[in-house]
Amino acid sequence: MKILVQDKIKKAYCSYVGGNPDLEVRMLNKQIEVELVPQGTFSERIRAAGMGIRAFYTPTGYGTLIAEGKEVKIFDRPCIMETALHADFAIIKAQRGDTYGNLWFKETARNFSPLMAMAAKTTIVEVEELVELGEIDPHDVHLPGYSYSEFFREIIIKMKLNF
Repeated sequence: MKILVQDKIKKAYCSYVGGNPDLEVRMLNKQIEVELVPQGTFSERIRAAGMGIRAFYTPTGYGTLIAEGKEVKIFDRPCIMETALHADFAIIKAQRGDTYGNLWFKETARNFSPLMAMAAKTTIVEVEELVELGEIDPHDVHLPGYSYSEFFREIIIKMKLNF
């Protein structure tokens, strides 16, 4: 996390902050703002951004510090309104990518990488293997190139990106 220790991050959205002493020090010294978000809400906020959904209601977090200052609406039970979580940049890694930007993710990289790519203004993709268009079977494309470049402004594919 070189960008963290270089103080290039002013706000972090996290579902868990343990195990990162650099983040802990910055939080305690008020050098970084941290918003804690339950894991499921976190992923849904990112997904909502990528799908153009402005906000949604969830019962998760109601009655806790997470709900402070948020709109509450009663459905079958109280729910708090959460807004979409957009990003200026998403830095993701794919196992294979073609020259059009179609991506195939290995294992758990498939969980959040496509969501982050669609929620960000600029997506930087590190690919282990860059192949020609058509070399990834269409049924194996986890994220089509058009879904995050044409609709979400920009794509940069890098080989072996180091931070």
